[in-house]
Amino acid sequence: MAPASDAVPVGTLPPVGEIPSRMFAQLVRQDRFGDPRTAFQVEEVDTPAPGPREVLIAVMASGINFNNVWAARGTPVDVIAQRQRGGDPNDFHLGGSDASGIVYAVGEGVERVAVGDEVIVHPGWWKDDDPWIVAGKDPIIAPSARIWGYDHDRNFGSFGQFAVAQEHQVLPKADHLTWEAAAAPTLVGTTAQRMLFGWAGNTVMKDDVVLVWGGSGGLGTQAIQLVKQAGGIAVAVVSSADKGEYCVGLGAEGYIDRTEFDHWGIPPHWTDGPGQKEWTGAARAFGGKLWEIVGKGRNPAIVFEHPGEDTIPTSIFVCEPGGMVVVCAGTTGYSAMVDLRYHWVRQKRLQGSHGTNDEQAIAYNDLVRAGAIDPCLGQVSAFDEIGEVHGQMAEGKLSFGNAAILIGAPTTGLGVSDS
Repeated sequence: MAPASDAVPVGTLPPVGEIPSRMFAQLVRQDRFGDPRTAFQVEEVDTPAPGPREVLIAVMASGINFNNVWAARGTPVDVIAQRQRGGDPNDFHLGGSDASGIVYAVGEGVERVAVGDEVIVHPGWWKDDDPWIVAGKDPIIAPSARIWGYDHDRNFGSFGQFAVAQEHQVLPKADHLTWEAAAAPTLVGTTAQRMLFGWAGNTVMKDDVVLVWGGSGGLGTQAIQLVKQAGGIAVAVVSSADKGEYCVGLGAEGYIDRTEFDHWGIPPHWTDGPGQKEWTGAARAFGGKLWEIVGKGRNPAIVFEHPGEDTIPTSIFVCEPGGMVVVCAGTTGYSAMVDLRYHWVRQKRLQGSHGTNDEQAIAYNDLVRAGAIDPCLGQVSAFDEIGEVHGQMAEGKLSFGNAAILIGAPTTGLGVSDS
């Protein structure tokens, strides 16, 4: 007969440093790919142990991000199969790319972090011996680079009672934040930091206009605040007036309601004269809404993109000459069309951006710790609701801002939380 499990109940923790051999986690398996509500299920697994330069964290709370909607669907990447091709014996995905928690153990060679520290985790994961990194290049572009809690090799993200992260990912938690508020924003915030300040020649400068798609969501709320911190002028694109007013409250100069337009998606072919004329007229009308906010003739120096297929043509069209459209996702699809006439002649930049490096993560976390950036925590839920919350995210039904799940922290006062 198998011995009784020593896993502790969710919402509790053993004494610091005492590590049970088993733990509860929300797992995705390949035969459940599809709706996140059913793809995620609570199972019991072995508690991971930290390897060299790794840290074991008792997870108090976890953030929710769209990457684990993709993981639950098994598309565009089957992350389980990807790991198995690399030699991972596990047949499940244990996601979660944001965490706040307490250090319970450290591996060999760890120097910056100690047992008992209250920490958060940034999502940039890579192998230190990667030749790209050894050569001094940006580690998040390295062949070994992954997003922790999505496709990283170790497969123990923040949707379990304990998580393993590399030492360089582990940063101090802001003292003034609750566990859930500290857990919620790091992936989107560090992603926004890189998008807005990581691309030399096109970083946010004082008085720059920055168009922020999805302004009331996790990425958008952090981008608006980062633009304001730099002295720029953020304009949010949203789907309703209440979302727009929320963005104005965060520091946006104004907002554009995208539901007033219907020209989204791939435009008519350039040989279709009438179709091109109609599309261009709609794109100019969109730009006119922007001018009503920032002044006639002022176009975005940076367009902060993540919808992708539906919006890239308009983003390229309204971006100022020499400006940049920076994109980190394709939530409406991946077949984005760029009209090269507006691209090369006006010398615009379409820049992909993914994840964060340590320097960018530290810069963002320092702003959060100083109270200069609000995590914008909009929704707090219980551990057993992880699938439901991802389902709501996939359908665009979450509260404004960021969402968090309580794991080690007690589940009292759930709902919208003060940060």
